[in-house]
Amino acid sequence: MHDLTGFQRDLLFIVGGYSEPAGVTIKDDIEEYYGKEVHYGRLYPNLDTLIDKGLVEKGKKDGRTNCYLITNRGRREVQARFDWMDKYYD
Repeated sequence: MHDLTGFQRDLLFIVGGYSEPAGVTIKDDIEEYYGKEVHYGRLYPNLDTLIDKGLVEKGKKDGRTNCYLITNRGRREVQARFDWMDKYYD
């Protein structure tokens, strides 16, 4: 997790909070959290980075819609981050 940007970490948390969310679901949640529009040109390259790092997998919901799933490694990384944060904010 230390080599992810804050935006990438936020995306990973969102993906992990759903069961196979579509990109538009992730986009809606990140926009709600950030309070501004997030362009697809920012969203999808960052999701691809999470995929390349083995933290997220991409699948197909239907012929047009991709879905995303946090991997076991991604879950371990998120848990390690929470454990680290708990050390400072108990």
